[in-house]
Amino acid sequence: MAAVAPRDAQAERAARDRLDRMTKPPGSLGVLEDVAAQLCGTAGTCPPPLPAPTAVAVFAADHGVHTQGVTPWPQEVTAQMVANLVRGGAVVNAFAAQLGADVVVVDVGVATSYAVEATPALLRRKVRYGTADLAVGPAMTLDEARLAVEAGIEVATTLAADHGCLVTGDMGITNTTASAALVCAFTGASPAEATGRGTGVDDRTLARKVEVVTRAVARVPERPTTPEAALAAVAELGGLEHAALAGFVLGAAAARVPVLLDGVIAGSAALVAAALCPTALEHALAGHTSAEPGHGLALRALGLRPLLGLDLRLGEGTGALLALPLVASAARALRDVATFDSAGVTGKDE
Repeated sequence: MAAVAPRDAQAERAARDRLDRMTKPPGSLGVLEDVAAQLCGTAGTCPPPLPAPTAVAVFAADHGVHTQGVTPWPQEVTAQMVANLVRGGAVVNAFAAQLGADVVVVDVGVATSYAVEATPALLRRKVRYGTADLAVGPAMTLDEARLAVEAGIEVATTLAADHGCLVTGDMGITNTTASAALVCAFTGASPAEATGRGTGVDDRTLARKVEVVTRAVARVPERPTTPEAALAAVAELGGLEHAALAGFVLGAAAARVPVLLDGVIAGSAALVAAALCPTALEHALAGHTSAEPGHGLALRALGLRPLLGLDLRLGEGTGALLALPLVASAARALRDVATFDSAGVTGKDE
């Protein structure tokens, strides 16, 4: 946290100046001009490095709240999907292959076993075998939450050494329940507003899910605004992957590498990161807004504008990866497009 610094204002001003002198009408690239300037601010130079190569870190963990019947999916699916991810068979693997991105799976709390041979694509950083049931008490201890945050920092720091962009991913059955609880705690939203259908639950299961979130959030009556309160809140309500993703955002910011956020899991984790270190979010971009209602609430609270809106709700990092070409295009335009002077093109009359 001490290593996280604000974006470089001078580099951003240089970006804005160059964008206005490029062979296009001023402001005509819309939001991409904001993205380009932000990339310069993070890198401290104009033009910025291209966000490549890119690494997706899929943080995987299980949740004790599964016992409350908030999903029809068995908990074993988390471990099974970890194996599928490592073998390259998940959607995020397909999207990453299309874009030339690397995928790393980080086990911070998978509860059941999986048979995967040793591979650089799997990082074992297990803090515990799943969280406790957040419906009846704290999901984890403060020490466990801190260890998970530190695991995320360590993974981001390692990946940032040879990657120009980091992407958040997640895998964990019932992790949208913990996400909804975190969104409520950090934004003040009601459980009915913030709780969605996750993997597509029916009305009865959704009602049970809202009731579980309501009970859990009641234990955190005040919005966490300090690092100590943020850590306590994620220990009370979150998942190990949420804590690790919060650390991942911090680690990326400290390394001055842009981090592209995925869906509601990443959004709720970013709320934790913002309370731990507000400046860290200056280096984050929202890849998309998902169909989960809590995601939009989180992004608005964070002041982040999503680049895409495709009603995705898969997780894994898929939505953020789909936004990667937009981020890369913003950086490349700033680097490669000629200015009116250099191209000999007549500019607008003053």
